[in-house]
Order: sequence, then C-alpha cells, then structure tokens
Amino acid sequence: MMLATRLHLPRQLPRLSRGLSTLPNNPSINVFPHPTQPSSYLLTYLTRDPPNTVLAIGTTSTIPPTPNSFQQNPRFLTILDEVLAKHAINDPGLKAQAQALASPGGFTFIQNPSRKDRGAGGGGGASAEGGAGGAGVGGWVHLSDTRNPPDFGRIAWPEDIFGSVEVDGKGEIVGNYQSSGTYRIVTNQGILGLSPFLQEKLIARLREEESKA
Repeated sequence: MMLATRLHLPRQLPRLSRGLSTLPNNPSINVFPHPTQPSSYLLTYLTRDPPNTVLAIGTTSTIPPTPNSFQQNPRFLTILDEVLAKHAINDPGLKAQAQALASPGGFTFIQNPSRKDRGAGGGGGASAEGGAGGAGVGGWVHLSDTRNPPDFGRIAWPEDIFGSVEVDGKGEIVGNYQSSGTYRIVTNQGILGLSPFLQEKLIARLREEESKA
C-alpha cells in the first residue's frame, strides 16, 4: 500500500508594516528609529514613516528621554512658539486662569513677565515683591506645561512656563501672548505636555508643514 505524501509548500506571509511606538509618559508623541543615527530615536507628533526629521520634536538616545539624552529640534521649537502665539489666548485652561485672577479671591502671586526673576520660587513660589493683580485688579497669568502643573494660583517653574498673557480687572485676556524664553521641552518631570486644544492646533500646523515637503 502506497502512502500518499503531502507536499508542504512554503507559505508566503503577509507583509507587516512596522508598528508605531509611542512614549510611555506621553502617548501622543511617536517614537521612530532615527534614520541616520542608529543609536538614537526620533520623537515626533506626526505618524508618517519614514518621519520628517525637520518637523520632529528632537532626538534622544534613551526612552523615555531625559535632559541628558534629549536634543531638541530648533525648527520645532520655533513652530511651537508660533502656534502658541496665535492660539494660546483661546486656550480654555488659560481663560479659566484669567477669570480666576479677576475673581474676589484672586491670585496672591501673579507677576509681570517682564521681570528678570519671572517664575522665581517656581513650583509654587513667588517673587520677593509678591505679584501684580488679583481680585478685580488684573495682572499676568502663565501658560505652563501639563507635565508638572503648579498648585492653583501659584507659579510654575521657569522651565515649565511657555509664556504669559496680561489680564484686565474683568478677567479678560488683553494684549499678545509673550514667550517666556525659559521653557525646556524635556525636564526631569517629563516631556512636552500641551492641553488638548493647543496640541490639536500644533499637530494641525505640523501636518500643514508636512504637506509642503
């Protein structure tokens, strides 16, 4: 009796696309192997593969990134500043701070961003002169990173402050957004964290720039 022999042909597996990785402490930021630096990673809000290095947040040799391992992309920081300058005054969180400043309780320590010691005593401190504004007087409120939010009515660390806006006695934002010049994308507390409103505006701008490439 002859036994039938089944011929096992090699099966062609479907081509799998490279999985998209994100930062464990900020899933909105994507991680790609750096196209020209084998030992580094590229961090970006965009999903196109291969990634556009010009629009990346920066590079890092470790995940999650640290102040020592991260190198920021100057072009990205410029785009971030432009987006905040255009849209920060419409951010719901910043508007809420402005209204709180003008409330009867007001803020005790809100200071003018033109001072050289802006944000002194960060993480909740205030300048030696206290601060301007509060309780219907007006003053300044700061837009800060969500990675290390200060206590209500207090001032964030300078490295966490994107910029500031002036508020009148009615809690309305007046004048233009002023960049702090002290903000750092990566600190020991984590990486860039924006409100949902501002993150949406930033990603839209990045995609617009990507479409031009």
